Amino acid sequence: MNQRHESNGPIDEQQITLRGPAELADALPYLMGFHPNDSVVMVALHGGRGRFGGRLRLGIPQTPEEWPSVAEQLAECLIKGSERRGGRPDAIVIFLCQDPAEGEPAGLVMERLRPLAQSLRTACGALDVPVLEALCISDGRYWSYCCPDGRCCPAEGNRMAMPGTSVMAAAAAYAGIQVRGSLREMESRLMPLGTAAEADQQRALDSAGVEMVPRLLDEVGRKAVCRETLELARRLMKRLGEEPPTTPSLADISDDRLISHDEAASVILGLQDRETRDRAAEWMEGPEADSALRLWRALSRRCVSPYEEHAAAPLALAGWVSWSTGDEPAARVALGLALRMDPDYTFAQLLHEACNQGLDPETLRRCLRGERSTRMGRRSHRGAPGARPRTTRPATAHRRKAPSGPSRPETAARRRPGRTAPSRRTHRNDG
Repeated sequence: MNQRHESNGPIDEQQITLRGPAELADALPYLMGFHPNDSVVMVALHGGRGRFGGRLRLGIPQTPEEWPSVAEQLAECLIKGSERRGGRPDAIVIFLCQDPAEGEPAGLVMERLRPLAQSLRTACGALDVPVLEALCISDGRYWSYCCPDGRCCPAEGNRMAMPGTSVMAAAAAYAGIQVRGSLREMESRLMPLGTAAEADQQRALDSAGVEMVPRLLDEVGRKAVCRETLELARRLMKRLGEEPPTTPSLADISDDRLISHDEAASVILGLQDRETRDRAAEWMEGPEADSALRLWRALSRRCVSPYEEHAAAPLALAGWVSWSTGDEPAARVALGLALRMDPDYTFAQLLHEACNQGLDPETLRRCLRGERSTRMGRRSHRGAPGARPRTTRPATAHRRKAPSGPSRPETAARRRPGRTAPSRRTHRNDG
């Protein structure tokens, strides 16, 4: 395989020619911003020279029986998403990335995933988009599922290039782009504690639920909880902002120590209300964004069992702030985790789709700025001397304000079939 490809994506609009499977395999972490372990990655190519376009990542389904249907869904998603962005792909490149289990040769991983590669190639071909290359990357080696020539693609695979030695690495370094470890490492910053403190955090969530759930079910109480949650979140953001960040791992440990179990529980449960969450989403830019992102990450780590689904709110907020500040790889990881915790969480669904489609987050930022400005204007008007009181509507005509931006009400509550909520699950006004 000796096809030429060029990228005008993350490498600051430079044209970079990639020749063959070796350079394609080496380019993958720079295309994604991380090493996508245990993943299917599909990248659209456009034009005669194969310009990189939209890309899609999904964890490899564990059950091979799912592979044909998942392959059809992925192919349709990437192709239709590319069409919505303005151009149908002319070809697609597929990467299957999975490290071997203990004692398993990497070559067995390649053979085990071959039916998945074939299902993806068939699904793309059925939609009249050819697969130019399909690679398996495992344990520092790569294999081509498309090249039959054993001279360039031997059965034992080829060694990956040394990190930082390829043309893509040089271009990324010139553009100031970094690869931030593996997907597994990025996800670990957002996952529950898994320490001795987990039991203490669970007890704090239990106690907060007893006190807060009845209030969340009452209209007057819900507004009070919203106000208290946002005030507490602001105090925590100020506390985090006064502690200078260091390396990611040390920063996470420091942030966890700065937030008590009771404080974390109160904000986590408060964010289950849609209006509260939407107000918190306004902390998306400027000096607020960094402290807010640290807070949402810390809170997602506090959603211990059986409160894992409660992490959907702080994870979605972490994804939104990352996307708003230009960190799309981190946004996709956080939003993907939010949907893993709760596949029906509409806020995360819409943000994830918009981020994957390459939409501009400024549209949503403007909306949230407008909401904040309107709310502050109403406060100023009510507090102004001589301001006329607003006419009170009859109770029968009262309607709740529609959510702004990507949060929208669902027509009916949805629960996954066969799922039983844990007894500690609290009320959530989802969106």
